Amino acid sequence: MKKSWRAPLLWFARACGLGAVILCGAVYCALQPLPESLLPDTRGAAKYQVVDRAGRPLSYTFAGRWNLGDQLPLYRVPELLQRAFIEAEDRRFYEHHGVDWYARLHAMYQNLKAGRVVRGASTITEQAVRMLHPRTRTLWSRFLEGIEAVQLEERFSKGEILEFYLNQVPFAAKRRGIVQAARYYWDRDLETLTPREQLTLAVLVRAPDRLDLYKRPHGVERGVGELVAQLVRVGALQADRAQLIGNEAPELRRGESPVRADHFVRYILNQALQPEKRERIVSTIDASLQGRVQEILEQRVTDLHAQHVTDGAVLVVDNRTGQVLAWVNAGDFSQEEGSQIDAVLALRQPGSTLKPFLYALALSNGWSAATSIDDSPLAQPVGSGLHTFRNYSRMHYGPVSLREALGNSLNIPAIRTVQFTGKYEFLDFLRRAGFDSLAKPADFYGEGLALGNGEVSLLELVRGYTALANRGVLRQLTVVQGESRQEGTSPTRIASEEVSSIIGDILSDPHARRREFGADGLMRFPIQTALKTGTSSDYRDAWAIGYNAHFTVGVWMGNLNRSSMYEISGARGPALVLRSVFAELSRSTEPQPLFKSATLVHRSVCSISGQLASERCPHMDETFAAGTEPRSECPSKHEAGHREVADGETPHPVRIVMPTPGLNFARDPRIPNSHEAIPFEIVAPQSVTRIRWVVDGIRIAETDGTSRKYLWALQRGHHTVSAQVQQSEDAAWSETDGVDFWVR
Repeated sequence: MKKSWRAPLLWFARACGLGAVILCGAVYCALQPLPESLLPDTRGAAKYQVVDRAGRPLSYTFAGRWNLGDQLPLYRVPELLQRAFIEAEDRRFYEHHGVDWYARLHAMYQNLKAGRVVRGASTITEQAVRMLHPRTRTLWSRFLEGIEAVQLEERFSKGEILEFYLNQVPFAAKRRGIVQAARYYWDRDLETLTPREQLTLAVLVRAPDRLDLYKRPHGVERGVGELVAQLVRVGALQADRAQLIGNEAPELRRGESPVRADHFVRYILNQALQPEKRERIVSTIDASLQGRVQEILEQRVTDLHAQHVTDGAVLVVDNRTGQVLAWVNAGDFSQEEGSQIDAVLALRQPGSTLKPFLYALALSNGWSAATSIDDSPLAQPVGSGLHTFRNYSRMHYGPVSLREALGNSLNIPAIRTVQFTGKYEFLDFLRRAGFDSLAKPADFYGEGLALGNGEVSLLELVRGYTALANRGVLRQLTVVQGESRQEGTSPTRIASEEVSSIIGDILSDPHARRREFGADGLMRFPIQTALKTGTSSDYRDAWAIGYNAHFTVGVWMGNLNRSSMYEISGARGPALVLRSVFAELSRSTEPQPLFKSATLVHRSVCSISGQLASERCPHMDETFAAGTEPRSECPSKHEAGHREVADGETPHPVRIVMPTPGLNFARDPRIPNSHEAIPFEIVAPQSVTRIRWVVDGIRIAETDGTSRKYLWALQRGHHTVSAQVQQSEDAAWSETDGVDFWVR
């Protein structure tokens, strides 16, 4: 009999031993090493505190694992709050050694009795372990947490563990720690909370996902009442004080960041600034200015909502230092409906805002502000088709000066200017001015680059305009105090002081923009300010960029989904924001004029010809870089409204501008052939009195010189058109080159 029991007992003992070995091995492998310090390890963390230039926090990010910036040492935590947390979460915290076995057994009994989990028994130490080593909630993980809790208490004191817990315990809305929770619910520091508010925090931590004062305040009030009664029972709270706490009327005040700068903060953390070396990054942003600009932009976007404007951005830069003072996006980055796209960095078509750089290049190549540019209808072939260039107003002004062409943002003179500078040279100039986004070859953009058919960011535009404001020297922008400029260290001169001075003078001249924009209104600032607006095709983008002696400001408005606005141009939308932002900036700075080079030459010139003005000329004062000023007096006899070609003056060459060489016309089958016609058009000086139109060597019509066009009835086939002109009754006829075209 005895022998029959010995074998099973021996087998059972061996199985238990083997099981113990396996269990010990599994525990050894599953346990994780405890940290050397209970301060959160910030290496590789995505959360850093970014503050403005005066140390004010810019924004908070609550998606990280740790609360890195809003921590308090235990001695600064109110005693009532400490006692409330211990009473609510771990009544025997100072008695056990990491695991409260009595609480575990009692919780197990209650759960078995209820048939479901109605109570947990995790100590504060075990909860600290759970934060250090997150695991799936299972019986095995609870077993491991108990072992690690004992180890944690062997390594750290009760005070260190409690301090870590209070600073890292999770609350609703991804807040961590009692400091963040106090600001979230009451927008106050922890030391200013009332006793009831302190006890409320101890109740909220029990179920962060379920207990939220904003969603279910009544459930929280019941828990506070039970906690007050418990504190009275254990003698931690006097009855009269408990009654006062019960009579308190809780008042919520949602805490928010002092200023919204989430996109800017993300930009900083994405740069190679080595933020891991510090938890606090002092930026160049002025939080007060950021907030005021935010209000201005948001109000303007709201006002234009009916015109389908939903997004906008503003960038403000200090010209002297290159520091970014405001980086603003319309909409709330932290809200679900807010845009996650930073409109300051988004690539958009800049419209006419690139024209100052085009004319700066032309001035550098010998042109002057008085150079005459032809603003007459312009069409150019695209393959076998035709593209017609138009000014924004669809009006043409004939010969205009460079000053007027830039001031009025005329498109056709811009195309003729890029034909002078060369599209390859213009693209190279833009890249030297910091427009790195224009990465495609010049043939991809063509001459349309002068009108903004590429895509650039607001950051690039503002940076480029700071070069015009800084005497033609491009300096990279900075976003962090004490850091060298992130994208380059050496300034680059892109234009001379004389050229940048002339561009600034034109852009700040209300008289220069009077034809298209009027001399007064939104674009006339009380302090000398150079400004330029731009509008992309189909009203997808509206821009306003400006600079004075101190600051450069850029504004973009549109829709980040690339849908069109309802006829909102740069002058209608962003210009008011630009004016308002400069009004804010002027409150703290002394007004100064734009820089003007001392080497510039001033001359009185004919406003029509651009030559030195005579007594017969309508004249104006103009500014020239030395060597580009006119040398001879205007010999013309001017009549009101147009310019005549004087004797001895070389006229503009007579040429056919419509049709263009190789153009294909297709007849419309819906229109009778007898009703279809195409226009022939020439460019010729005012002195032309007669024009003969020749098709396929046959003179088909003769017109007087008052019109440069003739409608020709369509005929199928290949044709050649030319024109013969006469400049007086006795003068000989001269003929243009022939232009081939097809009618299908």
